[in-house]
Amino acid sequence: MTVTEETTSVQLSLSVTAARTLTTTTKTLPQMRGITTRWLLSQLPWVEVPAGSYRVNRRLTYTLGDGRLSFYTTGTRVQVVPAELTEIALLRGFGDEQALGALADAFEQREYEAGATLFTAGAPRDMLVLLAHGKVTRHGTGPYGDDLHLGTAIDGDHFGGELLGPDPGTWAFTARAATRVTALVLPAAAYSRLNGRSEALRTHVAEALARPRKPQNTKGEAAIDLAAGHDGEPLLPGTYVDYDPSPREYELAVAQTVLHVRNRVTDLYNQPIDQLEQQLRLTVEALRERQEHELINNTDFGLLHNTGLKQRIATRTGPPTPLDLDDLLCRRRKTRLFLAHPQAIAAFGRECTARRIYPDTVVLDGKRVTAWRGVPILPCDKLPISPAGTTSILAMRTGEDDAGVIGLRPKSLPDEYRPGLNVRFMGTSDRAVTSYLVSAYHSAAVLVPDALGALDDVQVGRR
Repeated sequence: MTVTEETTSVQLSLSVTAARTLTTTTKTLPQMRGITTRWLLSQLPWVEVPAGSYRVNRRLTYTLGDGRLSFYTTGTRVQVVPAELTEIALLRGFGDEQALGALADAFEQREYEAGATLFTAGAPRDMLVLLAHGKVTRHGTGPYGDDLHLGTAIDGDHFGGELLGPDPGTWAFTARAATRVTALVLPAAAYSRLNGRSEALRTHVAEALARPRKPQNTKGEAAIDLAAGHDGEPLLPGTYVDYDPSPREYELAVAQTVLHVRNRVTDLYNQPIDQLEQQLRLTVEALRERQEHELINNTDFGLLHNTGLKQRIATRTGPPTPLDLDDLLCRRRKTRLFLAHPQAIAAFGRECTARRIYPDTVVLDGKRVTAWRGVPILPCDKLPISPAGTTSILAMRTGEDDAGVIGLRPKSLPDEYRPGLNVRFMGTSDRAVTSYLVSAYHSAAVLVPDALGALDDVQVGRR
């Protein structure tokens, strides 16, 4: 060994490892990768619900005489407005609400993918089909055996009204789904169980033809009779505002977990960072993430499933273009925000760049975000992306004063830790483990259908 090697192997100062035994390491609070911006929770106006449920009363809305049927949705369930069944020729003027309600309940909801065949020409007409959402093309056979396009049916159209008569016959054309289709189907067997072909029903329909129809305004609401511009003392019309007889009630949902903390940890390792407080903080963060997921995806009150069928549109070519967002924006007044998956926002940016259009930005809660026509486009990774690479973009008006979208939470809770969230002590086990029940109560309500809209079939992977 040389002299130089001996010199370098001798320790000349205190090592870092030894020094750490006499000092306190500077440390951070526990970090969590699952925390997102949660724009929906921060921008949604929250209404306190003291009674645990929230009822949305609306004016009675349907449009008779326009030839199209109207539907309403409850979560993922689609139902036809019973009075709208009178748009079918053989039921026109029928006024027995009880019979119409029973007939409406007999319809089955069916989903068809694009390209699927609903029925084939020449087959027995064994069902009545109401088209709730989507496009269906009608096809026939030409004189030389070629395929004829006989037109396109859209939301509110129906096929097979002859099923209600004594001789349903056969289908005169083939119907294929041009897009994803949601339809309500009344099988012939279900109609027979309702005694729909009885003489009593036919007599009742004949008597109901002369009954006056309720007038509606241009929005489809029951009209309010008024007089204006008159002079003298004419007889003024009497009126009343008709309400929806079955208003929807929203029950508060809950996201819960049980937090376990060992007493030894909180007794001996509680300085300088409070172990229980950090355990609660991270648990609450996880609950808030789940809460936002439920507000979007829950099949009962989630915004994706409570967007009205008439407020859903599809992209023109696949990726979200400025024209698509304009179509979505013009369907409601006072749109407060767009909500989109980050990949959808990136796809929109690519489409804008390709057209040499550069979206503006706005400052929201001290943060600069992308905007279109002055409406912020907020990222939300809770919006799902399908295996085919498509998602949806939501647009909404918010607040009770504007009849928009609102969040619901309890007014007060025992052991409240945050608004709408409480932490309740559950006791200590014989293993010296203390348990806490952490609960977050929430829901969302769409006060009128046009407060919320969706741009569907948004492709995020196409360049």
